[in-house]
Amino acid sequence: MADRRVDLSALPKEVRDQLAELDLELSEGDITQKGYEKKRTKLLAPYIIQTPVEPPRQNDVQPPAPSSSSSHGPPPSSSSRYRERRSRRTHRSGGTRDDRYRSDIHSEAVQAALAKHKEEKMALPMPTKRRSTYVQSPVVTRTPPDSSSGSEDETSVRRQSSVVPPPPMVNPNLQSPDSWINSTVQGSSTSSSASSTLSHGEARPQPQNQPKPQPQPQYKPQYQPLYQPPYQPQHQPQSSAHTAAVTDMLAHSRIAPSENSTPPPDVTAVAPPSRGPRVDLTSNPVVRGMSRGQSRSSMMETADGVPVNSRVSTKIQQLLNTLKRPKRPPLSEFFTDDAEEIVEVPQPDPNVPKPEGRQIIPVKGEPLGVVSNWPPALQAALARWGATQGKSPALTALDITGKPLCTLTYGKLWSRSVKLAYTLLNKLGTKNEQILKPGDKVALVYPNSDPGMFWVAFYGCLLAEVIPVPIEVPLSRKDVGISQVGFLLGSCGVGLALTSEICLKGLPKTPTGEILQFKGWPRLKWVVTDSKYLTKPSKDWQPHIPTANTDPAYIEYKASKDGTVVGVAVSKVAMLTHCQALTQACNYCEGETLVNVLDFKKDIGLWHGVLTAVMNRIHTISVPYAVMKACPLSWVQRVHNHKARIALVKCRDLHWAMMAHRDQRDTSLASLRMLIVADGANPWSVSSCDAFLNVFQSHGLKPEVICPCATSPEAMTVAIRRPGVPGTPLPARAILSMGGLSHGVIRVNTEDKNSALTVQDVGHVMPGALMCIVKPDGPPQLCKTDEIGEIIINSRAGGNMYYGLPGVTKNTFEVIPVNANGVPIGEIPFVRSGLLGFVGPGSLIFVVGKIEGLLMVSGRRHNADDLVATALAVEPVKTVYRGRIAVFSITVFYDERVAIVAEQRPDASEEDSFQWMSRVLQAIDSIHQVGLYCLALVPANTLPKTPLGGIHISDTKQFFLDGNLHPCNILMCPHTCVTNLPKPRQKQPVGVGPASVMVGNLVAGKRIAQAAGRDLGMIEDQDLVRKHQYLTEALQWRAQTDADHVLFVLLNAKGVPVSTATCVQLHKRAEKIAAALTEKGSINTGENVVLLYPPGIDLIAAFYGCLYAGCVPVNVRPPHPQNLAATLPTVRMIIDVSKAACILTTQSLLRTLRSKEAAASVNIKTWPTIIDTDDLPRRRPPQIYKPPTAEMIAYLDFSVSTTGMLTGVKVSHAAVSALCRSIKLQCELYSSRQIAICLDPYCGLGFVLWCLASVYSGHQSVLIPPFELESCLSLWLSTLSQYRIRDTFCSYSVMELCTKGLGTQTELLKARGVSLSCVRSCVVIAEERPRLSLSHSFSKLFKDIGLSSRAVSTAFGSRVNLAICLQGTTGPDPCTVYVDMKSLRHDRVRVVERGAPQSLPLMESGKILPGVRVIIVNPETRGPLGDSHLGEIWVNSPHNASGYYTIYGEESLQANHFNTKLSFGDPQTLWARTGYLGFVKRTELLEANGDRHDALFVVGSLDETLELRGLRYHPIDIETSVSRAHRSIAESAVFTWTNLLVVVSELCGSEQDALDLVPLITNVVLEEHHLIVGVVVIVDPGVIPINSRGEKQRMHLRDSFLADQLDPIYVAYNM
Repeated sequence: MADRRVDLSALPKEVRDQLAELDLELSEGDITQKGYEKKRTKLLAPYIIQTPVEPPRQNDVQPPAPSSSSSHGPPPSSSSRYRERRSRRTHRSGGTRDDRYRSDIHSEAVQAALAKHKEEKMALPMPTKRRSTYVQSPVVTRTPPDSSSGSEDETSVRRQSSVVPPPPMVNPNLQSPDSWINSTVQGSSTSSSASSTLSHGEARPQPQNQPKPQPQPQYKPQYQPLYQPPYQPQHQPQSSAHTAAVTDMLAHSRIAPSENSTPPPDVTAVAPPSRGPRVDLTSNPVVRGMSRGQSRSSMMETADGVPVNSRVSTKIQQLLNTLKRPKRPPLSEFFTDDAEEIVEVPQPDPNVPKPEGRQIIPVKGEPLGVVSNWPPALQAALARWGATQGKSPALTALDITGKPLCTLTYGKLWSRSVKLAYTLLNKLGTKNEQILKPGDKVALVYPNSDPGMFWVAFYGCLLAEVIPVPIEVPLSRKDVGISQVGFLLGSCGVGLALTSEICLKGLPKTPTGEILQFKGWPRLKWVVTDSKYLTKPSKDWQPHIPTANTDPAYIEYKASKDGTVVGVAVSKVAMLTHCQALTQACNYCEGETLVNVLDFKKDIGLWHGVLTAVMNRIHTISVPYAVMKACPLSWVQRVHNHKARIALVKCRDLHWAMMAHRDQRDTSLASLRMLIVADGANPWSVSSCDAFLNVFQSHGLKPEVICPCATSPEAMTVAIRRPGVPGTPLPARAILSMGGLSHGVIRVNTEDKNSALTVQDVGHVMPGALMCIVKPDGPPQLCKTDEIGEIIINSRAGGNMYYGLPGVTKNTFEVIPVNANGVPIGEIPFVRSGLLGFVGPGSLIFVVGKIEGLLMVSGRRHNADDLVATALAVEPVKTVYRGRIAVFSITVFYDERVAIVAEQRPDASEEDSFQWMSRVLQAIDSIHQVGLYCLALVPANTLPKTPLGGIHISDTKQFFLDGNLHPCNILMCPHTCVTNLPKPRQKQPVGVGPASVMVGNLVAGKRIAQAAGRDLGMIEDQDLVRKHQYLTEALQWRAQTDADHVLFVLLNAKGVPVSTATCVQLHKRAEKIAAALTEKGSINTGENVVLLYPPGIDLIAAFYGCLYAGCVPVNVRPPHPQNLAATLPTVRMIIDVSKAACILTTQSLLRTLRSKEAAASVNIKTWPTIIDTDDLPRRRPPQIYKPPTAEMIAYLDFSVSTTGMLTGVKVSHAAVSALCRSIKLQCELYSSRQIAICLDPYCGLGFVLWCLASVYSGHQSVLIPPFELESCLSLWLSTLSQYRIRDTFCSYSVMELCTKGLGTQTELLKARGVSLSCVRSCVVIAEERPRLSLSHSFSKLFKDIGLSSRAVSTAFGSRVNLAICLQGTTGPDPCTVYVDMKSLRHDRVRVVERGAPQSLPLMESGKILPGVRVIIVNPETRGPLGDSHLGEIWVNSPHNASGYYTIYGEESLQANHFNTKLSFGDPQTLWARTGYLGFVKRTELLEANGDRHDALFVVGSLDETLELRGLRYHPIDIETSVSRAHRSIAESAVFTWTNLLVVVSELCGSEQDALDLVPLITNVVLEEHHLIVGVVVIVDPGVIPINSRGEKQRMHLRDSFLADQLDPIYVAYNM
């Protein structure tokens, strides 16, 4: 576009004004796109800097787009353009086309503020969005994004913030630098999100307002990269291929952690599409644990993190840069109380302006004159005109084209009203009963296009002495706020609705033709009031017209800030007095003509155009809203044609008329003596009035006829400017400082003209009224003269009460102001007007806003309208649809936060929208000194509307909080505006040694936090001990003494045993395998053998086969055949790391390992020997191996931790025997028992229970492979029922499957005879904090089929000791405690009551196993801690693992984790460090031996914890909060990256919910954890990797995120 090469800010003012006018016409639809382009080009032609023509791009095969930046595609044909124009005209801006806020002065101020920002402006990272069906913006394929909206100097900022240096240029003749950069980003192959619009972070095209340099053969970056990549890119002939290669290298290159280790296979590249197979993924090839001292995060950046220059990282880098900017509000000294975290309370700023004037004196209006011929009641006036001036016109209604349709005379109005009154009172019921009595309420339901019917109905009700309640016509069941209107009708006791025939036909009906029962509405009887249905009264019947009294005359509805609808009752005398006061103030005369554009059902439209008009026999011409939309000039034409003296309008009508006035040359407004501006109290009305006067002064409009007024439903007319005498000077304006206003004081703005507010007066107080200004909050204390407060009025002409709501009425309608000492200043009650303002010189009233639009942020007041005006001044033409912007505040973390929601134009580009949003942030920050919390753009026409088309604020806010707004763009800025976070905790240097801590505990009477299971005890029979020293001997013994006892039963998905193993069968199969190992594999004693089997009995046989042959088995989960690329590298890694000499597997897995698909992920030529054990010959080994000592290694246990570390531990024969013996004692296992196991048998306690325990204890194990549950969910539960199992073991993933899949089918299970009443213990095997909510849900759901609430419990194990706790069959039930989350973050435990705020329930992790001792230790000082203190759990037991299986023999780590001593207390015992935080608490429960029970509570893994703001957070706590935030969040995971908290959430709803989650997630984490989320990533279900134990692999997720491999739906960077 032309303006790309023009610096708009340098243009002369008149050109800029003409451009603004053009933009406006385009946004209004008054000019076609082509016409707009043409005029704009013509305007800019003289200022364009000519630039060399850019050579065409080789890889662009797009048809040339039209010159416009906003429309992509061929230019529309002229006929379609014409249609488009017509349709745009008819759908003119929705109701409050918010140009009432348009102010040239303000626009200049905003532009100036933005210019000031440009100097220090940071590049904000743009959110990443997946292209999808619901995104509005047009998809641009490989075209450079339009940068015309970008300010010229951003380019340089972007340059610096970009991180990856671009590779060398290729073939300079073909491509210019900027097209190259575009293809770099857009041709990226790593993920679809790479094709989203250029973010502000990447290298950008050259600034376009400078002549382009000739492309050099070598493209040199102009800046030093922040991070040098570890390789130099090679030249490639084709740029796009080159780009793909670079991005791939970026994605896959990792920095090797040490010189001699090879980089790991990339297992992140393919994320499984659904969460089908559970995959153990590793991200670290170093097989060892890691010292607990170094935190995981520090390792990530230096060792095995992804290079920090991937695409996402650039954005995050930018985000970090934006966060380095100092916050606006001064941060005073924080304080934190150690026991109670307290929000930072801002100290009062000594420089805040304070009111200095004297106390205000009430302002009196002139006395209300008594005129002899004023009627005693309004109905009497109608009777008089009906009788004496019957031919005189009362009302002219217009048709949709704006032509007069029909005129109602005063005679007709009177006779029809009398007919209606008679019908209402006498003809509605059957002969004898009268349905309506005087004083009953009826609803008036008439459309805005039918004023005549409404007038007749209103006056008919007055004559019948029933009380009319005018409401809007309901259009559908889903109308905004419809139930609230029902509440109003109910509270007023309305049972009857009057309407016209046409309106009745249009109401929504049920299929049977009855009118729909609207939500929340009382049952209504509908009465049609067209004349043909009315009965003429008998000769003797006359309506009763009493003198006006204090009974209600009518009820006007009012929607308040929170969306509730109340009815303001107006008494007959108030109605009459108000008409008299208006007549006196406006100097109404008989027979004048008045044009009314406003809604005649309420407010000024009703008071002037219906009531006062009849009192003074005025002829009203009603211009409906629909006509205004079609022809904005219609009201001006009516004034001209009818020589009208008065017009009732709003600012938007002035604006529309101004925009359309070019069509009319010969209109004259000279006849007007009063142009009443209904929303003149809005501070932004002044510019509309001035602009209108500018345009129409040449058409005869006199400056003194513009009369702004201030009104409210409660106080009715508060003030109105009296029509001026020609020639008198116009009243002065007040130019106020916005800073002063935000502190509630009046200060004339002198220094910074950017933040000034110009207000016009709304005239003087009404005749006969008294007015005060009181403080808006707290008691109604009188303000000082230079203080802003709420206007309160005492007058006979105001509302009387909120009908049916006495409590609220008292606070609004019966206010008695008090002086500074709190003493009431008199007896008379005032009414609150809801308007904020002050009294200026000459007793003129100025209004600066409404209580409803007040946002109280950090103790300062901001007005919603002011913020809207500022947002609109930021050139919204390209972005905002018809100026529709809503501003409201939400309460998050003890303060109000400002949110702005705007409708986005359908043709707005992502770039433009984001640009606009970031500029609005800056403008509001500069001008109002307030930070925005959230800025959202929603698709056009989707915000809830008020009846006249404005935005329904309270519903918009509710949609926002409920997550139903469905934004298409969102920007959260919590970092800028949340300034009341508690001070980050400074870690205190440990000055107190461990000894002192221990002594302190003893002095305080606290015992040391340690606990132990019962003794293993020696068994007298030496024979048995010898037999059970090795499992191999136990199996041989069982094969001899109890050959046919069935040890294992394996079930398939149908619940049918597919294979069983007796003692002798297992022994024989183990022998065959041992023979094969020695013959085929020629394996030596002590070598490692990998077992690769699906869960089953083959695995068990192979394990014992290895022990028989003297090898060390290494059990590995087989690769998933459908997902080899992700799962095979892990298998390969374990095989390489364990230096396995041989692999035992099945035939089908053997084929998989050698397949072509496998070759794609790993080198299949270098597998060790593979033996298929399916059809082995019957051979026996020469002898069965017996280890020389029990300290020899029995097997290796490899597992991937949740942090992505692959660790293998050595388990000795002695440990195996001790562990099996411990489990046998705890669970009382013996030969006649049967247990069911539904676990993965690959590592930890799962493997022990599946393979080892039965052989040791002799009980029968029913084996249920967890993957079989996918095809038959009820398999596990029906097995428990069928076999009458008493003890079962499962994993959390199995429990979750059953809870989610079977929770609703308990009746069905019951009908199939499934009963769980036999189950006495169901133990979840895990290495994490017990998942209390899942266990509870499971217990509750299956209680119906007999599951005991006490049955479910959990076990706990770790790498250093596979089983520390396991709930046995005896002993107390597991107990639950509630701890304070705030203390937990400080590494303290504070037990609170259930239901306390911020409390976290923790369940005991099972009972400590026999022979196990645990102690709680401070991980830093290594000293023991007291009871109920949080520390690391250390364990000592005969079945501790012997150490890590390391290649490098890192002894230091070994000693650190497996053979550690306490620094004080008991320095002899050797402990193993579990790496888990927890505490021991002595409970009231008793053990079997009578001692009190010590419960062990596991809080979480140390490796997983997040250190943020000096506090320690457990990811699971934040994730629990996030999952509660919105119904569409399926699963979530959190991790940190360079001190930013990243939340990844899986979206289970539709994609249009994606952006709804961003503010809700940010809110909940801020509220509950006092943390600001840095990045929110929304992904598809199944993206968060989960290992076989059902634990999230967060580090792995983090690697994928940083390598940009998640293919997210949306990434939001919170500013």
